[in-house]
Amino acid sequence: MELQGLPAAASWIHTGARRGFEVLFTAPGRLRGRTTARENDSTWSVGYDITVAADWATTAVRAMNSTAAGDRETVLERHGHTWTVDGSPRPDLDGCLDVDFESSAVTNTLPVHRLTFVAGSPLDVPAAFVRADDLSVERLEQRYTLLRSSAEQYVFHYESPTFDFGCTLTFDTSGLVLEYPDIATRDH
Repeated sequence: MELQGLPAAASWIHTGARRGFEVLFTAPGRLRGRTTARENDSTWSVGYDITVAADWATTAVRAMNSTAAGDRETVLERHGHTWTVDGSPRPDLDGCLDVDFESSAVTNTLPVHRLTFVAGSPLDVPAAFVRADDLSVERLEQRYTLLRSSAEQYVFHYESPTFDFGCTLTFDTSGLVLEYPDIATRDH
């Protein structure tokens, strides 16, 4: 699986579980974006600024959200396999090399860029999971299995035992999600 470079910008329409829109802007080692959506009775806008190392492991994250309750900001930093959230050590996140935002289809690109996948062989990829409504952070257990690849796309089975959830994710050749069932569809 050989990925091409990321585009300078991309966007998704969020439908199904939520109604909204997400935009992404990229630069070497950096992903910046924002999702504004309504999910059930919650309405929120979540921004992210993610810094990744040369191997695509997350090194720093700045998360911002706006809700009816006000504005919040959270900072995550990873040093080796140890994380801090707003300066406080978080040993429950040890071993996580990626961040995953509840509000985003983009963060699924991190393990896809970072790991070498072999079709049919599942890889466990725990992540520091950031909630949309309050920016709380928890450990997310997840697994990716490459099902097939072609010159146009990569198809993975994604599952999260944390949420008893599974689906098929389709990525373009740059490693960005094209289709995340019941969550988001790439529109640019």
